Amino acid sequence: MNLEEYGFKNVDKDFGDLLPARIITTYRERYEFVCNKGKGYAKLKAGSYYDNPNSIYPTIGDFVLIDWNDSGDSRIVETIKRESSFSRMASSNDRRKDLHEQHEQLVAANFDYVFIMQSLNNDFNIHRLERYLSLAWESGGIPIIILTKSDLVENANEYVTQVENIAIGVDVYAISCKTGEGLDNLKKYFKPKNTLVFLGSSGVGKSTLVNTLMGAEVMKTSEIREDDSKGKHTTTNRQLLMLPNGTMIIDTPGMRELGMWNSEEGIDRTFQDIEQYIGMCKYTDCTHTNEPGCRILEAIENGEISQERFHSYIKLKNELKYSKNTEQYLAEKKKKFKEIAKYNKNRK
Repeated sequence: MNLEEYGFKNVDKDFGDLLPARIITTYRERYEFVCNKGKGYAKLKAGSYYDNPNSIYPTIGDFVLIDWNDSGDSRIVETIKRESSFSRMASSNDRRKDLHEQHEQLVAANFDYVFIMQSLNNDFNIHRLERYLSLAWESGGIPIIILTKSDLVENANEYVTQVENIAIGVDVYAISCKTGEGLDNLKKYFKPKNTLVFLGSSGVGKSTLVNTLMGAEVMKTSEIREDDSKGKHTTTNRQLLMLPNGTMIIDTPGMRELGMWNSEEGIDRTFQDIEQYIGMCKYTDCTHTNEPGCRILEAIENGEISQERFHSYIKLKNELKYSKNTEQYLAEKKKKFKEIAKYNKNRK
């Protein structure tokens, strides 16, 4: 087995007695990896991770250095610096009881493209795509939006146009694994040494897409429920799969929650049509609610941006502030409402 085929680039670097490897499956306290000696399992070296507050814990797709063990679990000694990573705020099920202690959940690392997948059924949601896009731009990978099950709608191009209006600079494709529509457009991403991370709700067709493009049942699939357009989880563990043509897929369980985490630049890039007006208002402390000379309100009134999109932008910005510092966010929110009330009172 050759780790270079798994995307490893530091092939000429000397790591001494340690062996570079890539994490392909994560469990609670155990990892499956591939290296030049083959596949194996490993646990974290306590002194390198648990006793080191600055350690970077590995996740699916990470390249790590291991202390190889022929007769049992190897030990992961170090996580190699990542080129890309996708994070979200931990879901409510995983979150600590103290709401002031929000924390990051790392989903995947070291990928080239982020396939944001959404089905053209009752689950289609523009605001969820904006959320995914904000985190994807922050990750360091290139976001691609895939609208699956295009055979369920009369005119898929209308949905593509709708998404392109909010996904500035992002390629958007409508596909159907049932009819084959649009699949040829995706083959350019499925190349040896490329790593793609698939993100989306359960039942959007992530596994079906891979099986269709590969012409074989390489991933398990599940049908979406027709009554509520929801799907059940097919993938329970995050895993990296090597496809027959050398492409690597990081498949992730469907996400019901996608909280903002360290995604300020990603939000700004996703909403660059709104960001261009920030700082152009008459007052530097403009709240964009009812002040005279507000450039945002003018843009909304002139139809340059929509009220709904601006609300989505503010919502994600507020979530980001909340995730960074809950107490500070609540204090600023209270202060803001007081200022608005004071302004309205003086205006009357």
